[in-house]
Amino acid sequence: MSSAARPASKSGPDGDSAFEENSGVEKCAFAMNSSQNNLANGDGRPWLVRFRPNPSAALRLFCFPYAGVGASIFSPWVHRLHSKIEMVGVQLPGREGRIREEPFDRLSRIVPEAARFIRNDLDRPYAIFGHSLGALIGFEVARCLRREGAPDPVHLFLSARRAPPRPDPLPEIHGLPDAEFLEEIQRRWDGIPSAVLREAELLQLLLPALRADVAVLETYTHLQGEPLDCPISVFGGENDRNIGREDLLGWRGHTRGDFRLRLLPGGHFFIRTQQQALLEAMSDDILQALGRGKESGKC
Repeated sequence: MSSAARPASKSGPDGDSAFEENSGVEKCAFAMNSSQNNLANGDGRPWLVRFRPNPSAALRLFCFPYAGVGASIFSPWVHRLHSKIEMVGVQLPGREGRIREEPFDRLSRIVPEAARFIRNDLDRPYAIFGHSLGALIGFEVARCLRREGAPDPVHLFLSARRAPPRPDPLPEIHGLPDAEFLEEIQRRWDGIPSAVLREAELLQLLLPALRADVAVLETYTHLQGEPLDCPISVFGGENDRNIGREDLLGWRGHTRGDFRLRLLPGGHFFIRTQQQALLEAMSDDILQALGRGKESGKC
């Protein structure tokens, strides 16, 4: 595993933030032009972003981002994951290379489309990772792929999201006026740094996708189904104000396979401050799963 250092960033009161404080404008520029190395649908809209193709990889890891951001948040991971793993970011409409598209505000629109493109890219074993909103999408995509007869993932990684059907105790906010909506986002998650809040044009670019993503979470209804067969590893922040240990342990009931919970230092966005520990744990779990697959003849 590479030991390349992550660029220093400023952080919020919890020690981490949804965006790096000093990179809002740069992220906007990247967002408008980030379309290289994409697997696109017929009219050129990328769903799967391959930052560094790895034809010799033993496994493909599909990564779903958290609310309001795009696949580029995973770009630093390509240098830190094990060389046997090829990482592919899932790009939802309304951000980065798809900034001109209307974002989807219901999970029922996202899951079938994401599953369709992933299914067409399953020429080797695969795993799924998602953080917060991304965890919920990744979970439902895994269930959708199973219903369609696709191979199971060798591992499912879910981060900073309560297990369904545990209810969110907080009131809905996706329908609030802009100012109130942003204030509540800050209060709950400290999700937008002051540098972005000061840039009205940038904020207006980010707001539609963020609001749509919150609507996805708040309108989601869990439908009971058989547990998945793949192992599930769950990650959470020790100081997450909204997602507690019991919320995370609920994922145990969604698998017939192995289950593991790891709590890492930090708040809801420990994914940034604990990136190396997170990726090392994921790489270890994936390599173990690949080893089990070879023993059983599935890999």
